[in-house]
Amino acid sequence: MATPSPTRAAPTGPFATPAPVRESGRDWIDVQAPATSIRRYRAVCAFFGVVSRLYSKVCVEGMERVPAGAAILCFTHQNWADPFFVLAASPRRRRVFFFGPKQEEMRRGLRNRLMRWSGVVVPYRPGNRGLLASTARAESLLGHGALVAIAGEGRIHSGEGVVLPLRQGPAYLSLRAGVPVVPVAVNGTSWLGFRRPVRVRIGASIGPAAATPAHPSADAVATLTSQIQAALEALVADFPDRPMPGRIGRSLTELFNDWPEGSRPPVGAGNAEAEAAQPMADR
Repeated sequence: MATPSPTRAAPTGPFATPAPVRESGRDWIDVQAPATSIRRYRAVCAFFGVVSRLYSKVCVEGMERVPAGAAILCFTHQNWADPFFVLAASPRRRRVFFFGPKQEEMRRGLRNRLMRWSGVVVPYRPGNRGLLASTARAESLLGHGALVAIAGEGRIHSGEGVVLPLRQGPAYLSLRAGVPVVPVAVNGTSWLGFRRPVRVRIGASIGPAAATPAHPSADAVATLTSQIQAALEALVADFPDRPMPGRIGRSLTELFNDWPEGSRPPVGAGNAEAEAAQPMADR
């Protein structure tokens, strides 16, 4: 009688071929953003903190303004590397999660796999339905005292003193969870020149004293969004645009940048128009 061939175990780990994902929102978010150990998270933060400080002159202002409890960090977004500088500036003993990116499958692509493996992201599917499970995950994390960081503009832009019209997600989540929003301005990343200064400036907390029952009103969300917008604009107002760096700096700057226009727009040109053209479902 023939001996059956041994069954080869399916590969596992962050670079394994992805298996089909079940369709329910909770199952999807559990697969795309599985829980990771605090040791892995701290190792990732330490690594990117060292790398960011070796390449750039990182200056952090206003660290004392980060609340002791849960909060939403609404940061400006000029470059794919901005989250690394936010991590480098965050309190060492606090866990920070980033809301996004908008992806259907986090197990494809090197950058997606690394983010998933590090355990610092709460991805969401395109469309309103994809936001439900991710928003629930973010609320749960806030309920356990975490910091949730959101790029409030929803896309990268050019110009150190520019803040695009904010989307309403940070204000909505703040009102739902009853936690403050902390405006965070990341400057110096529009061009990533070697040993150039990068400033992470943290503003005063803005937001509710308690959770809003059911759904926050449109007026409340709009009012809080306007307050966050004004705070971010004040934080970036004094940072000048830097000249374009050399070839290596230019290549690093654009390494993972995803420009909706197809390429870097001129400073201040087309950014607001591109944001206004976004479908309402994506704001």
